[in-house]
Amino acid sequence: MRYENKQKKKRKKWKGIVLVLFLLIFATLGYAYYQFKQGEKQSLQKLEKKNQVVYSFEGKKDAYGNTNILLLGSDARGNEKSRSDTIMIASYNENKRTFKLASIMRDTYVQIPGYGKHKINAAFAYGGPELLRQTIKENFGVDLQYYAIVDFQGFVQVIDEAFPNGVEVNVEKEMSAYIDVKLEPGLQRLNGQHLLGYVRFRHDAIGDFGRVQRQQKVIKLLGEQLSTFETIPKLPKLVGVVSPYINTNMDTTDILFMAKDYLTKKQGKVATIRIPVENSFTEPRISGEGDVLAIDLEKNKQALDQFLSN
Repeated sequence: MRYENKQKKKRKKWKGIVLVLFLLIFATLGYAYYQFKQGEKQSLQKLEKKNQVVYSFEGKKDAYGNTNILLLGSDARGNEKSRSDTIMIASYNENKRTFKLASIMRDTYVQIPGYGKHKINAAFAYGGPELLRQTIKENFGVDLQYYAIVDFQGFVQVIDEAFPNGVEVNVEKEMSAYIDVKLEPGLQRLNGQHLLGYVRFRHDAIGDFGRVQRQQKVIKLLGEQLSTFETIPKLPKLVGVVSPYINTNMDTTDILFMAKDYLTKKQGKVATIRIPVENSFTEPRISGEGDVLAIDLEKNKQALDQFLSN
């Protein structure tokens, strides 16, 4: 009899523990959803209503089990067909817990399926993210599973939400041309609008090379400065803030999972590469295209493959 009473007490105890855990999980998910909707509502109040284009995208995981995401920033003006202002491949491997970022310079001169040779950023104007996916696959052999087109104002909003006191950046020179803000050199805290100007500036002697370098630098800085216990609870709201500014085929739950993994398991660390790599290109001027980056395709294909597979 005593044994049976003890077993009943144990069963009641475990039922109580399971119930408490269930309630904690339910409360956490409920809080996360509430924060996400609050962030989304906050952005929708500032965003002009516009119809979001629905793109087809026939992507898949790559041969190494990586989830590769085509990240695009567009310089559209009104209703004109725009070339992609920023082209990146964000690569996530769940098993290895690695995060990598490859920047493809927009003037890279490649074969675009059905259109001949052009700067790679023209593929987005001709056929959206799907044609750009095909172009990257044909030239570099990389499979892409998802795409995400980011409105630059979304970048501004999420920076101001995550860093109310600004992001600490060492600005290397004075910058003002075509970026709507003026930046002075030196270590300082930049709000969203000024940080956007910093990562978009390219009107100096090194042009787009400097811009790509700054973009990768800022992504690393954001990872380092976001990787704190104070930031993790803010994550659902931050995703909510930026979601109205992103056109993507990714589920919100996938975005949250990868973002959490990025911030907690790797402490914001990310490996980077730039395509074309050093000593693999020339810079001729081509009629109708202007200055382009004529690349050693095989050398860059091998470099990108090694980067993603290692």
